[in-house]
Amino acid sequence: MTRHLVALLAGVLCVWVAGTPSAVQAQDAAGPAEQPVEVEEVIAPERVLTLDLTRDANDIWDRIRRGYGMPDLDSERVAEQQAFYLNRPAFLKQVLARGGRYLYYFVDELERRGMPTELALLPMVESSFNPMAYSRSHASGLWQFIPSTGKYFNLTQDSWVDERRDVIASTNAALDYLQKIYEMHGDWHLALASYNWGEGAVQRALKRNADDGLPLEYSHLRMPEETRNYVPKLQAIKNIIGEPELFHLELPYVANEMHFVAVEAPVGVDLATAAELSDMPLDEFLALNPGFNRPATTMPGQTFIVPTDRARKLREGLDELQRSGRGWTMHTVERGETLDKIAARHDLSTAELRQINGLGGKTVSPGHVLLVPAGIDPEGALAVSSLLPFAAAASRQQGLKIGGTGGGGLKAPTGRGLQSASTTSTATKAAPSKKSGAKSSSKPATKKSPTKASSSKAATSKPNTVKPGPTKPAAKPAQKPAAKSATSTPQTGTPKR
Repeated sequence: MTRHLVALLAGVLCVWVAGTPSAVQAQDAAGPAEQPVEVEEVIAPERVLTLDLTRDANDIWDRIRRGYGMPDLDSERVAEQQAFYLNRPAFLKQVLARGGRYLYYFVDELERRGMPTELALLPMVESSFNPMAYSRSHASGLWQFIPSTGKYFNLTQDSWVDERRDVIASTNAALDYLQKIYEMHGDWHLALASYNWGEGAVQRALKRNADDGLPLEYSHLRMPEETRNYVPKLQAIKNIIGEPELFHLELPYVANEMHFVAVEAPVGVDLATAAELSDMPLDEFLALNPGFNRPATTMPGQTFIVPTDRARKLREGLDELQRSGRGWTMHTVERGETLDKIAARHDLSTAELRQINGLGGKTVSPGHVLLVPAGIDPEGALAVSSLLPFAAAASRQQGLKIGGTGGGGLKAPTGRGLQSASTTSTATKAAPSKKSGAKSSSKPATKKSPTKASSSKAATSKPNTVKPGPTKPAAKPAQKPAAKSATSTPQTGTPKR
């Protein structure tokens, strides 16, 4: 029985094997073998940095990156400018660290106005963040305003102050101007070209392209070499700040917090004394207070800008100084007086009196006003006088109108400021030179520096009537001006503010 069962199963198995096609038969039945499928190489997408906007910015650089809002420019010129900065890492870090004291205020104002935050980096292109920078075209300050455009935006320029160098006043004026020319063009690259070259020059270049049937973008305009490199310089800095790790660069740490505040300055306080009361080195104090043309405050309403942690100490020191009665006053020169007699009366040498007052001539005329000490050591003011651009230099370099004749004496501010040491003469403040071009009715409202230590912001206002500023002559291509600062980059001056 078992033998029959095994035989039966073996027969069934043989029938099944015979009916099943072999592997070769199956392949033949299915036709020719398919060729291997070629798979294209998968290219990984370029890494895109993302920003977590739900957390606070790590530092000021992180905050600037978050507000980037201008279209990127990609060109060989950008690469060249980028290489220039990256090949000078020590210079790059030095300039960025110098700008750190101003960047919080810049970014705060840009965000308040809804403007791209990379504009906070523009003073690096303009002045290497040096508030004392001065060009052959008479452009001055962080934002490099020329005298006429500074006056159009109500930046005071006289014997006592130059608000083109004032950190707060010049920043507010520059942002007003940038807003105005952006609204004119609707394009940030064209607005920047206008800031550098002049809005009139850019409009003429646009008209030429339109007449020739050419594109109206920044990169297609015929412009001076300086202006052609202007936006690429800003783009290069923007790229470096945007991805420093890509360039193996460690940015100097700058906290994302308010750096400075304004403290009301009494009349008759010299800047060296204010620096000492703030427990600050003089050069650091002047970097925050670069707008003075004289070594002491001379009128009410002026302020000292100091780091937030120094404001209380300065305020207490100024209160004590006022109670002591020591300070600086004005002496109005009377007929028959000589500098020798005036200097001796105030325990100064004639050379010291000249240095403090920036006197270039041998004599001064009656009615001129001189700063003189009133019970205070003049050494501090003498130290400041060697660092500030004075009226005598300003009259030669910056075109300021210094009142009177005879070599650099100053007219006193009318009805305000320091009390004159002489009461027999009445002096008036020298009026600034009159600007041609824009009418007075089209000027923006006057901007004032903050007077309270609780905030570093200054109230700003835009022009009620938008009217193009004065058109200046075009810059000569590739012409390099005097160095803007001791560490300025090899770039030409910006003659169009």
